[in-house]
Amino acid sequence: MCKPEMSNTVQCGSKGREVPVQARRGCLCPSSLLSNERCCVWGRRGPGPALGSARGRRSAGGRCPRGARRDRGGAMAAAGPERPGPTALALLGPAPGAPCCPHGPALLFVKTSQGTEEGRRFYACSACRDRKDCNFFQWEDEKVSEARLAAREEYNRSHQPCFTHRQNVDRYKNFVLLPLSKRRFCQECQQLLLPAEWKKHSDHQFLCDITTAQLKSPSQLLYPLENKKTNAQYLFTDRSCQFLLNLLTDLGFRRVLSVGTPRLHEMIQSKASQEEEFNVRSLLLDIDFRYSQFYTEDEFCHYNMFNHHFFGGEAARKTCRKFLCEENGERVIMVTDPPFGGLVEALASSFKKLMTMWNETEKEGHDNREMPMFWIFPYFFESRILDFFPSFSMMDYQVDYDNHALYKHGKTGRRQSPVRIFTNITPSMIVLPEEEGYRFCTVCQRYVSSGNQHCEICNSCTSKDGRRWKHCVLCKKCVKPSWFHCNNCKCCTLEKHSCEKSDSGCFVCGKAGHKRSACPSLSRSRAACQPDKKKGQKTRKRIKVGICKRLAMKHAIFSKRKVKNKKKKT
Repeated sequence: MCKPEMSNTVQCGSKGREVPVQARRGCLCPSSLLSNERCCVWGRRGPGPALGSARGRRSAGGRCPRGARRDRGGAMAAAGPERPGPTALALLGPAPGAPCCPHGPALLFVKTSQGTEEGRRFYACSACRDRKDCNFFQWEDEKVSEARLAAREEYNRSHQPCFTHRQNVDRYKNFVLLPLSKRRFCQECQQLLLPAEWKKHSDHQFLCDITTAQLKSPSQLLYPLENKKTNAQYLFTDRSCQFLLNLLTDLGFRRVLSVGTPRLHEMIQSKASQEEEFNVRSLLLDIDFRYSQFYTEDEFCHYNMFNHHFFGGEAARKTCRKFLCEENGERVIMVTDPPFGGLVEALASSFKKLMTMWNETEKEGHDNREMPMFWIFPYFFESRILDFFPSFSMMDYQVDYDNHALYKHGKTGRRQSPVRIFTNITPSMIVLPEEEGYRFCTVCQRYVSSGNQHCEICNSCTSKDGRRWKHCVLCKKCVKPSWFHCNNCKCCTLEKHSCEKSDSGCFVCGKAGHKRSACPSLSRSRAACQPDKKKGQKTRKRIKVGICKRLAMKHAIFSKRKVKNKKKKT
């Protein structure tokens, strides 16, 4: 992981950090349900949260479905509408009375099998897609014993932060009063240290002489949580952050609900403290509790955007409602930058609930319009976002990140950042910087990138990735410049690809009426392999038992000899 460049560092050891991997399609086993990926076990592309190992799942309250122990990979996928398969997973959303893990109420999923309309339902963690981060799993109809419930509550308590938000605020006030030479920050524990705590962290790596400027920029002081399956905490560059702030002020917004955008929040806070005329306020909602060390309860709420859970309870909800109330004509907008591997359905559900909170502020006219919103996400999720928010449109502005190796501004071709801004604000009102090559299309009535040329046939600026797309007469739409029309596939695709005619039937047996995944031939072959598989398991078990018996006999013989030798000596 890229560490912040700071010269005032005391080196007492270091820890390695995981490097982010470029988005690609991966495997979706039940333990990676929160991504939009494909699985060879479950048979289709779909969403979902993480499940744990067999031992962890039993301790957390349930068994795992078959195939859940397999390893999987991948961060996100540019997938369209989900296709039916013989075995599939589907999100049913938050359910009343759902069990809780350390990340709040679990989400309800369902496993459907071939020949049945709906399979068995189960709960899994909403935030984590890696079983190492959260191993919660429970069947919906499973009866959990009192002992297991007590163990789960104890497990959840043990995974809560050491200090409460109020305690962190008090610690911050004491920390600021310290002289510069006594201000230390533990990089191992990611915690501000008071002098009485130095001894406990003596063998850790820490920073000395923490300045007020560093305290006002916690995103540069803290290590970004770049685990692509849990946090994916990539931070805006100054270019993107400054553009967003200028755009918000030009549009007349004075309150910004920053959901998962700590860099934008701290820029607003810093500018408000330095300039008296700057009257923009921000409230940060984030799952990273480390920010509670630097912000008060009116500036930060510990929040899970995948299940709309406020960890601070009703007090945090009240803070959010109060902030959303447009007092004295101060317009509110929500700016969110979720993890790209997150499930769009779960995110959309939480954002709609935040919009409902805004509608409940008893202001006239709220019932007929949506809360203004900027959703920052890759362009290839456009169809999924529009499924939940039809009023949204995608802007051509390329958002880039400081700590991401690929999502950078200024690159050309396919190396350009794929991250865009989705919004329900009228596109003509959003002015993009002309010095960066953006221009206004009078026909489309919006700003577009320099490579996004207007197509007279489509009557639209059709490019999504910044390159100039070409129109295909046969497909009757514009396609990427690297695509060519295939007469066999009857659509545009890459020049080097394998043609598969959809009307030719099954890929395995060639018969029509079913796909390869549902082929009866495969079912028979799998069934035929079951006896051999069981025989192999029995053989391995006998071998293990034999080895254990031999080891036990050797141990008994060795113990007897030891006893005899002791008797001879005595």
